[in-house]
Amino acid sequence: MSTSNSFGTVYLVGAGPGDPQLITVRGKELLRTADVIVYDRLAHPALLQHTRKDAEKVYVGKASANHAMRQPDINALIVARAQEGKSVVRLKGGDPFVFGRGGEEAEVCHEAGVPFEIVPGVTSAIAAPAYAGIPVTHRDAASSFAIVTGHERDDSRESGTRAPGVAEQRRDWSKLAHAADTLIFLMGVEALPEITARLQEHGRSPETPVALVQWGTWTRQRVVTGTLETIAERVREANLKPPAVCIVGDVVKLRESLKWFDDPNTRPLFGKRIVVTRAREQASALSDLLRSRGAEPLEFPVIRIAPLEDTTPIDAILRILDTFDWVILTSANAVPILAARLRALGLDSRAFAKTKIATIGPATAEALQQQLSLRADFVPTEAVAEAILEQFPDADIAGKRILIPRASEAREILPDKLAEKGAMVFVVPIYETLFDGEAVEELRTQLHEGEIDAITFTSSSTVRNFVQAITEGSDLPASTLIGTTKLVAIGPITADTAQEFGLTLATVASEHTIPGLVSALEATFQTESTHV
Repeated sequence: MSTSNSFGTVYLVGAGPGDPQLITVRGKELLRTADVIVYDRLAHPALLQHTRKDAEKVYVGKASANHAMRQPDINALIVARAQEGKSVVRLKGGDPFVFGRGGEEAEVCHEAGVPFEIVPGVTSAIAAPAYAGIPVTHRDAASSFAIVTGHERDDSRESGTRAPGVAEQRRDWSKLAHAADTLIFLMGVEALPEITARLQEHGRSPETPVALVQWGTWTRQRVVTGTLETIAERVREANLKPPAVCIVGDVVKLRESLKWFDDPNTRPLFGKRIVVTRAREQASALSDLLRSRGAEPLEFPVIRIAPLEDTTPIDAILRILDTFDWVILTSANAVPILAARLRALGLDSRAFAKTKIATIGPATAEALQQQLSLRADFVPTEAVAEAILEQFPDADIAGKRILIPRASEAREILPDKLAEKGAMVFVVPIYETLFDGEAVEELRTQLHEGEIDAITFTSSSTVRNFVQAITEGSDLPASTLIGTTKLVAIGPITADTAQEFGLTLATVASEHTIPGLVSALEATFQTESTHV
């Protein structure tokens, strides 16, 4: 069938094994531009954050014997949307062509004359063992590996049936048992007793090491090890369920020395699900640090930073910046807005040549360095306004002209106290923090079911907006909806706001920075595990 120029394109995109950072650059690019995203349960939900807000998102997840949408219906859906002229991303866990039924979906597109593109992904067959510290090949243990399906489809072309049939007969166990040094079975948890029995029946030693990696590369990853003789019983005792990858071979022994992803010594927050309430444009720094320490960050940006539309006041000030003695930046949010206004006015960092700069903390100082190539002249030892006042380097500020570009709503203690000391203080609002309560229903559900370990607050506005988000439309107070989930604040001002809303904090970071916040989380969970 000839291809119509009016058709859109179907992109069969491998989402990778679970860790959202393992998607390919091409896959992420396509998610950002697609009209329609058809995704399954093994694609990490965080990947949907890369999509357009107006994109149609269709969940077609499959678990064993439990399908949100049958395969023929999925095929019909992606073809129909493409025939409407839309760009369709079929987001598939792992790699589309490694037991992902991507070949079948591509065939359907070909038959319908719909253009398609294959975007390979990192398969769980390789990634799950790697994240468990098990290399599928090793010079001293294995020079070959084979990937095998744990069960074959039935004759109706739907997976889930393990009764012997024509498809099942394709697996010749006498050859398969010795096909490679390392055997990797996907979708094989329920068939594990049969798999282990067949391998032993056809010559594999009962002492052959075996590992099952459940939810490989996700922070919920679990690993059970044993031998062909013992693994089925150990998996049953551990109540390990799909999805899981089964690895058979001597390489499994290497986990003892190569374990890294789920090692509590190097990743002390492993398995913890932690809500990040920072604005979306700021969340990555905290999320990345949490992820490096083993946690799964759940971004719930309850605030949105928006530059004020009326730039006349700040533009006028920037033109005479050299008349000010000091500029005090009380948030990193102000830095990119100042940089943007300088560019709009045809100015650059030289506008600060005669003006000293103070920042409330090291994060704001770092933003200043990165975005304006300027070094702060003064950073207090504690990231609060009171510390600026106590440690300000100019003992006599009477008559000094001080500029504070900040949020439209902020504490008045800094400008008021500076004015009391005789300074001429110019407070210029340049941005506002707006409420952003997307995905609140999902968050409420996760809190109710105890699926969240901690919530982080990095400013008073994140506390206020978080409380507003989860209590909107509910008769219950925030403290009840949060339950036993641990709450952690970046500093005392944020902590005071939390207490005003009746929230009980697990801890407050002693160092009022993002690394300090993460350290406080680690200490909190370490204390908890010690008491257990």
